[in-house]
Amino acid sequence: MSSEPVVMDKPLQVKKPLWRAIVAVSWSFIGIRKNSEFQEDLSQITPLHILGVGFVAGLLFVIGLIVVVNLVVAK
Repeated sequence: MSSEPVVMDKPLQVKKPLWRAIVAVSWSFIGIRKNSEFQEDLSQITPLHILGVGFVAGLLFVIGLIVVVNLVVAK
């Protein structure tokens, strides 16, 4: 058995596709995004992640609007 240490050139990158999907959807709501970041997102997240996060974000946005309107109308 060899007892030499293993040397790695690059540190291991942990993929966080759910967090990347949340960030991508958040930037899309604002409407600005770098092309390089967009290309990186394409390689790390799936359309299913985008659909799920987009649906939840849209739902939270609509619920937030309903709450704000009810607060304004109630006064």
